[in-house]
Amino acid sequence: MPSLGADMESAVLMEWHVKEGDAVKKGQIIAEVETSKGVIEIEVFEDGIVKKLLVAPETDCKVGMPLAIIASADDTMAQTEKTKQKSITKEQNLAQEERIKISPAARKRAVELGVDLNQITPIEGVIQLSQIEAVAPTKEKSADKEKFKDGMRQAIAAAMSRSNAEIPHYYLATSINMTPALEYLKELNRERNINERILPVALLVRAVVLSLKEVPQLNGFWQDSEMQLSKEIHPGIAIALRGGGLITPALVDAQEMSLDDTMHSLSELITRTRTGKLRSSEMTQQTITITNLGDLGVESVYGVIYPPQLAIVGFGAIMNKPWAEKDALCVRKVMSATLAGDHRATDGRIGALFLDKLNRYLQKPEELL
Repeated sequence: MPSLGADMESAVLMEWHVKEGDAVKKGQIIAEVETSKGVIEIEVFEDGIVKKLLVAPETDCKVGMPLAIIASADDTMAQTEKTKQKSITKEQNLAQEERIKISPAARKRAVELGVDLNQITPIEGVIQLSQIEAVAPTKEKSADKEKFKDGMRQAIAAAMSRSNAEIPHYYLATSINMTPALEYLKELNRERNINERILPVALLVRAVVLSLKEVPQLNGFWQDSEMQLSKEIHPGIAIALRGGGLITPALVDAQEMSLDDTMHSLSELITRTRTGKLRSSEMTQQTITITNLGDLGVESVYGVIYPPQLAIVGFGAIMNKPWAEKDALCVRKVMSATLAGDHRATDGRIGALFLDKLNRYLQKPEELL
């Protein structure tokens, strides 16, 4: 069972997506677990053959508990499995398509809520958990929603308490003239349709990623009493849930993305977060956190580092403010950017270098492509 957050001690294995003898590929979803943050899809991190499933569905598992045995697959084993799959007859395929399936998680929820499965039309032959929730009585859904919110609030409280107890924070702030970036974005979007437009948040994330390439000391973890830097950049994006609560899934391998890729991946990540479709890698690989409260009118946000990360970057609202340029006073679009750093790993000079790089990229937004 992977640790899906510093506050997590255990999770419930809800469903297996594989069976013993199946061949699996790196990145394949093999199971679903339920945590205080919702249902998370668990990925496998190397190719292989599922030798044995050690845990039954609906089992509460401690972090680090073995869930399955996966053996490395050599070419012969892989070929054997491929041949086995091809040998399934057309009649067997037809029978599988015609048989209505329901996941263990959905079946359990249906029993809890008293939902008649005959009322539900399967999606591609499978009754989904979301369909059970959709037809559940309003009172039950409301109670479940409050239970989820309480659990998430407790999880956040545990992580933040640990952060304040263990991490000596230092804080830095700077004001950034966003007029060049916003004007550039306006020209960039002029000929694009609404689905292709780049939002300011993508510029900010892209600027953070490029700044971390130049100041990598903030990208990584404090573990085993030492700083462990990450070559990959997986910024955790703070996303508010519509029903309350906050999750910070990772934008995995953001260092490989262009500005357009960043915008597309952000949109997809937000959608999957709010529909409960996150993957385990997105909940375990965050190397730094980015929080943006500008849409709520907040001028500055001073974040709390999520352990074991080394830093959190905060962005406030973009506001009209007086700005001095070449001995003249004018009005510009100005944003406050803040950094909270772990003083065990870095100091104010490193943090200041990062904020300086961030400002420079936002003054030359064409370099963010």
